[in-house]
Parts: sequence; structure tokens; C-alpha cells
Amino acid sequence: MRNEYLLLTPGPLSTTESVRSAMLKDWCTWDDDYNKEIVEVIRSKLTKLATEQSGYTSVLMQGSGTASVEATIGSAMKSDDKLLVVDNGAYGARIAQIAEYLNIECCVVSPGETAQPSLDEIQDALINDKAITHVAIVHCETTTGMLNPIQDVISLAKSHDKIVILDAMSSFGGIPMDIGELGIDFMISSANKCIQGVPGFGFVIAKQTELEKCQGRAHSLSLDLYDQWHCMEANYGKWRFTSPTHTVRAFYQALLELELEGGITARHLRYTTNQKALVAGMKKLGFTPLLDESLHSPIITSFYSPTHSDYQFKEFYLHLKEQGFVIYPGKVSNADCFRIGNIGDVNPDDIERLIIAIEKAMYWEMAA
Repeated sequence: MRNEYLLLTPGPLSTTESVRSAMLKDWCTWDDDYNKEIVEVIRSKLTKLATEQSGYTSVLMQGSGTASVEATIGSAMKSDDKLLVVDNGAYGARIAQIAEYLNIECCVVSPGETAQPSLDEIQDALINDKAITHVAIVHCETTTGMLNPIQDVISLAKSHDKIVILDAMSSFGGIPMDIGELGIDFMISSANKCIQGVPGFGFVIAKQTELEKCQGRAHSLSLDLYDQWHCMEANYGKWRFTSPTHTVRAFYQALLELELEGGITARHLRYTTNQKALVAGMKKLGFTPLLDESLHSPIITSFYSPTHSDYQFKEFYLHLKEQGFVIYPGKVSNADCFRIGNIGDVNPDDIERLIIAIEKAMYWEMAA
């Protein structure tokens, strides 16, 4: 059950052995010991993690995190609604692409991949385009590691009475926030991110009054957010279609382990400690972060690639994998870089070992 290497990626990520072990038992999707004692407990725990305010509910959706984003966009918006998307990376751009596929009118505020969105530009769009009904933004844009200023953007959107959709895929469970206090209407995340489960489903935590308005709006049968929620509400956690039972059971275990760690605040502290140690160690080796450190998230960090003529990412990657670490290639369109995540079952001593491994990998590559 031990892993051959540590996944330093923004999900899938390295999980504990106890989370993986939870998948070794089969579950019946009709039984109360699964639906009432696992699924319904997960739904309750997620809602409590997201906000202390009443009036929120949660729904689990089969598939990738993107499937849950598409389910939300396709269920929350009527045919004559219009979406404003904040796009400063691949995942903001993906939201706009989903809207295009669903024939939902969309306008985009795009400051570029290394900049935070301009509040003035968003304000101008909201003032000048009265057709806009919804605003969508990514919390942690893992294209670069950017942490977006969601409080300011959401406050602005709410001052214009817009529905807010937050893609918190890579931040929920790892960064403290109260979505009720922020005024978020729909928040989307995934099992294999900061809760530290495995891939297989995403989830949406929403204002119940807004979710109830979604009835009959969905553009897809399998991605009908309202029908999935209604089925779970009416049948004590029963999924409409085949439930990813093993993944769900692993997630339940991951939630228990989050509580044992001390909750989101404690996990955020560990992730932040990891990230700061990573940046400090990489700087000592001569690497430069892509973003200004004021823009960093505790989730993943992008670094410029070495300019040495012998450097090749693939070789660098393989040297690190041989030493027990897997990192991510870059995803920025106009910069040669790579990314290192520090979420999952990763601790400060792992980061120390990583820095040593990177130094060795660079020596081997340049000496080759």
C-alpha cells in the first residue's frame, strides 16, 4: 500500500495509507449503511466545513471536478442569462469554454495569466452590461498558483445583485473561508484536492434557495445538479445513477482525518509551511518563482525553468521521479516554467528531502 513516489501536484495527490485502505471494501448503493451513514454524513460535514450560516446544502456529482463545474453552469443559468467569467488561467478559460459549449452568453475579463483581475474592469462590465446575471471566478488558479482576490470580486458582484459561482477546486479544505459570509451562491470542489481523497466525484455547496431555482434548467441529464440534489434529499443520500462507492468511502475517511488534523485551519498552516519552505529552498538553488510572492497560494507554485542550454524538463522530471518525487510541467502560455504542489499527505520534512533531490537532479542533468 506504500507509494513509490510523492505526488507534488494539485490533485490527484498523495493520500494516506488509511484513505487508500478504505477502498478495499465493496458497498451497496441501496443500503442505509452507505447512503445514510456515509453519503449523508459527507454532505452534512461538507456544508459545515463551508459555512456556519444556515440555508446552505451540498450535492455530490459523479466525475471530474470539471464535470461539477459544468453541472453548475448548465443548471444554475437560464437560456437568457449571461455569465461574466474572470479568466486569468486555464481554469477560468475552461469556465468560459463550458459556457460556449452550452450556448450560454458569456463575457470574459482576462488580465493575463500572471495578473490578478482588475476590479475596475469588472465594475465597468457590470455597469455597462445589464444582461449579466452571474459571475464566475476561480479561487486558486493552479495554472500558476495564483490566489485570486475573491472577497473583493464577490463583494463587487453582490453590490450589483449577481449570482456568484466560485470554482474552489484546489482551495476548499486547505484555505479557511466561510462561503455564507462571502455571499457565494454556488461553490464547487472535488474529492481529490485539499480534503485529500481520491478522484471520482466532485461536489457543490450552494444556497438552497438558489439550488431550488435550478429545477428544469439543466442542459444535460447526467449533469442535472437539481435532480441529483433532489434525489439525495428525498432518498437519504441515494445517487441518481451509479455511485463511485469506493471513492466516496475513501473521502469519508479523508474527512475524518481532516478533523483529526485540526480542521481546515491546521491544514492551511501545514500547506503554508510547506509552500514557504519550498520557495525558500528553491531560491537557494537559484530558481525564481513565476509570480510575485504576494500572489502565491499555499497550493502550488510555478518556477521559471533554468536557462542552461542542457536543461530539459523531461530529464529533470525523470531524475526527480527516480528519487521519489513527481512534479508538474508548466501550463503558462508565455513562460517556460514548471510547477510544484505541496498539498496532500505532504509535510515539511518531505519538502526538505525534495530540495535535496532537486539539487541532485540538476547536478546530474548539467553533468550529463
